[in-house]
Formats: sequence, C-alpha cells, structure tokens
Amino acid sequence: MDLARLAREGDESAFAEIMRRYSPRVFNFANRFFRERSQVEDAAQEVFLKAFTELRSFEGRGSLEGWLTRITTNTCLNMLRSSKRRPELKSSDLTEDESGWLEGQMAGLASEQHKSVERSMVAADLAGRVLATLPPEDQLVLTMMDGEDASVKEIVKLTGWSESKVKVKAFRARRRMREAVEQLLARQPNKR
Repeated sequence: MDLARLAREGDESAFAEIMRRYSPRVFNFANRFFRERSQVEDAAQEVFLKAFTELRSFEGRGSLEGWLTRITTNTCLNMLRSSKRRPELKSSDLTEDESGWLEGQMAGLASEQHKSVERSMVAADLAGRVLATLPPEDQLVLTMMDGEDASVKEIVKLTGWSESKVKVKAFRARRRMREAVEQLLARQPNKR
C-alpha cells in the first residue's frame, strides 16, 4: 500500500494516515526550532498543509519521512526568518525571584573573579619573596625554567653550565623553595 500515491489520487484517509504516522516526527523536529508549544503546533500545521498541496511533487525516490523532514526544516527556518526579530529578554520581564537570583549570580561571579586575581597576585608576591631568599644561581635557574619556560638547553647556552648541573640546580632550588614555604606555614598560628 503506497500512502503517498493514494493520497495524490485524492484518498483523504491515506493522507490522514500519513499525518497520524508522521506527526510525532514533525512535532519533534519542529520542537528543535521553537520553545513554545503554540509555535510548534503552527509549524506542524504549516508542514502538513504544504505536504498536502505539494504531494504531487513527491516522486517517491526517497522516503516519505525524509521528504516531510525537509519540508519541516524549511518551514521552521522560514517561520524564524519571517518573525521580524528575535524577542529580547528584558530585565523587566523577569520575576522578582529570577531577577534576584541573576543579580546574586553576577555579583558572586564578579566577587570570585576579583578574589581569584587577588589570590594570584598574593601567590606571585609570596613566591617572589621566597625566591629572593635563595642563592643567586637558584634564583636564576628557577626564574628561567619556571618563570620564562626556558628549556634546559637554553639555560645551558646562557650560563655555560652542563645539562646535569642545570637539572640538579633546578631540582635543589625547587626543594629549597618548598622547604621555605613549609617553614613559613609551620610558623603560622593555627587558625581554627
């Protein structure tokens, strides 16, 4: 039984069967384009109207479902294009609860971002102060490796040291930095 052929020949029950069979697909596909149920229903109605009037153009080369999906896509896109502009959401459209929640989120984000920058600056300042307590060669190797992302070979070229000396210096300097920070933490009174 070829529903499309029967519907083209004027069999209304065949077209009703096409609508019954494929309306879930059309509704689901239109639902991707529109949020409001009324718009989805308008789109589906438009799709089946176009399908009914253009059924003669369906040649049966592809599936009827694919043909209806193309009509649905084009219909939804045309409906979106014809709506003069997308509705803007204004703060006056929000409920008091939604507005309060949004303001709280924005304030929280700004505050957290500020705290993050502040923490980074404090950490960098602390690292610089601890680095200054190390011997000059340790400062140099750590500044170049960790601060400037220089490779061991680049440090060898600049200092004339051997690769093993650069690696040992970096390892020992990092250990000294860690020990200095641990000593600072050990001296802090417990805050509970």
